[in-house]
This record gives sequence, C-alpha cells and structure tokens, in this order.
Amino acid sequence: MVAHDDGPRVTAALTGGTLGVGPELGLRISDHFGVRGSAAFLKVSPSFDSKDIHYNSDFKLHSYGAMADIYPFGGAFRISAGARINRTRVGLVGTPLNSTAEVKVGGQTYLVPQVGILTGRAEPKRFAPALTLGWAGKKRRGFFVGIEGGVLFQGSFQLKDFRASGPINSNAAFQTVLERERIDLQEDVDKVKVWPILQASVGWRF
Repeated sequence: MVAHDDGPRVTAALTGGTLGVGPELGLRISDHFGVRGSAAFLKVSPSFDSKDIHYNSDFKLHSYGAMADIYPFGGAFRISAGARINRTRVGLVGTPLNSTAEVKVGGQTYLVPQVGILTGRAEPKRFAPALTLGWAGKKRRGFFVGIEGGVLFQGSFQLKDFRASGPINSNAAFQTVLERERIDLQEDVDKVKVWPILQASVGWRF
C-alpha cells in the first residue's frame, strides 16, 4: 500500500505564452491550495495601419506577479487569482503609406516631407489583477506539464509622447493636430482593456 504524502510540494518551472517567457516558482501547500510567483519577458513587433499611416511597434512584454491557486477537487484542475506588476512598453513608429504624396494627420493634410516619421510610446496600467483557470498535475513528486488561460485586467494602453521628425513638428498649430491624431488612435486602443493569458509550463515538483 502506498502512503499518501500530505506535505507541501515546491515546484520550479519554465512558462511561456501570451505573457512572455520566464521562470515560475510555486508551493502546493495542500491538495486544495497553492501559491505561485513568476516573471515573463518577450519582444514582438506587430504592425497596423491607421488611415494614411502605417505603424510599426516595438512591443516589449515584461511583467511579474503572484497567484493564489485553489484546487476545488484536490487534483490537477485549479482556479487562480492574483496580480502582476506590468512593465510592458510599446514604441510606435508611424510612416506615411505613400511616401511621395500627401498624408493626413489628425484630419489635416500635409506634405510627407513636412511631417516625416511619427513616433510615440504606449503603456498599460502598472498594477493589473489576473484571473485564470488551469491544469497543473496532481500534488506528487516529479515532472509535470501545466496550462492555464484567463485574463489580465491591465486596462487600455495609454499613448504618449507623439512627435514628428519633419520640420513642421515645431509648429504650434501642428502640435494641436498631432494631439488629435493621438486621440484618434487612443479611441481605437481603448476598445481593448484586458490582455489574454494563455500560458504553458513544464517543470519539476519536488
């Protein structure tokens, strides 16, 4: 007969997914409760078009945080809640779609050489609650594979520091127009207020 081990189990894992890639440490205190802490990093470069301007982004995912895990059935399935400190940053570079013609910025039309390239940055809320459902193996020693999905309530990204590289950037009236361009983009960004979480992990339970 195999004796049941009621002692806590420490876990060490590597996790990767929509939050990034990084280490995760956990403690399965009992069959029904555990805690985890993790950090995640990743750099991606998505792009998108907004009217006459093509935007390239330098997306640097960077966050760390902790989760409390409830295993309602005492097995592998868990419900988790916690929060992350979100240091994700996005750099934006906007280039006119037609480099030899006119371009609209904030609803106004300018010559492309006047405007040049637009740059800016975006940041989410620093503190972001998280809620996930997952599966991470039973409370026993050895290799395990886990997966979880949920949402990070980080709010919408806030766009800041919009500038143009062309000579018109020093014009006060253009600065008002540039702010209108930023607001137009912000209205699109505001539609997304949560970040999807889909993470897989591989590790060892001691």
